[in-house]
Amino acid sequence: MYFTFLDMVDAISNFMDRGGPVLWVIAGLLLIKWSLVFERVWYLNTTHKKNVKNTLAAWNARSDTKSWSAHAIRQMMISKVSLDLRTTMPMIESLVVVCPLLGLIGTVTGMIEVFFVMAVTGGGDAKSMAGGVSKATIPTMAGMVGALSGIFASNWLKASIDRDLELLEDHLPLSD
Repeated sequence: MYFTFLDMVDAISNFMDRGGPVLWVIAGLLLIKWSLVFERVWYLNTTHKKNVKNTLAAWNARSDTKSWSAHAIRQMMISKVSLDLRTTMPMIESLVVVCPLLGLIGTVTGMIEVFFVMAVTGGGDAKSMAGGVSKATIPTMAGMVGALSGIFASNWLKASIDRDLELLEDHLPLSD
């Protein structure tokens, strides 16, 4: 068991080294992005439910639900819950967009290494060129995988947030 863990760590370390320094940056970015995604999922399933209960209780405790000011207060309550729900979504979406761009930076740095090897050796050292190609393709793949998985997670979160806000609006009745 212990040796298996060390073998896995060694394999991951070798993979990261083959991808170059840009792959480490992408890994850090993905760690941050997925931490934010899991935080939003946690928030939706814990704190958000408490906030909705408190908002519903505050609205149902009101005697006036017909006046213009009551409508404005209702809108303010919904806006506050919406703001709390959407607080980290712009950051998640930005990180999703940055993933493939960092992958492209990895592509460029890897290809620069390939061209440098070709210039020095005249193109005869295939093993050295393969290292540069590896540094070009691995970050590109990692950036694309990070972006695609982030798009799915971001869209799921947006749909969940929109659904919860619609439910909240439905449960805060307006009396005309």
